[in-house]
Amino acid sequence: MDLWYPKGSSYCLLGLSDSDFSSFKSDRKSTSGTCHLFGNYLISWHNKKQHSVAFSTIEAEYVVAESCCSQILWIKQQLLDCDLKLGWVPIKCDNTSAINLTKNPVLHSRTKHIEIRHHFFRNPVEKKDVTFEYVDTKNKLADIFTKPLPSESFLKIRRELGIFDTSCLK
Repeated sequence: MDLWYPKGSSYCLLGLSDSDFSSFKSDRKSTSGTCHLFGNYLISWHNKKQHSVAFSTIEAEYVVAESCCSQILWIKQQLLDCDLKLGWVPIKCDNTSAINLTKNPVLHSRTKHIEIRHHFFRNPVEKKDVTFEYVDTKNKLADIFTKPLPSESFLKIRRELGIFDTSCLK
């Protein structure tokens, strides 16, 4: 498998995050998955089991959104070191409650159990370094990092991420 980066790509950065709530049946922990696209091509990805059990899908999605945001901020800094300054970067998520929580600085009684360290990205949101946007569940590229998919969906997402099997070309 190879990643494909054609010439003439645009200079835009995009983050995608997803969580599979309580996917590990033995300990009920969720799986987090993020990917980061530059000019619509995959440059960074991450998936792992979350450290603690999430009490809700909102918490699971919020925690992975925080992880995605920290990677976006790091990538933006690396690009700035190369004299490439980007404006706001969208992070796509399919959970509207988690998106609303990023925009509302008031801790709701339903979410006060979320650890404070996961709220760090409110500052980048206020400064408009990142924005959280809704993505339809059918169009989530980050699904490939969090759950088993039917082969048709898997191959479609893999193609959209620019991952190709080049062994047949050699």
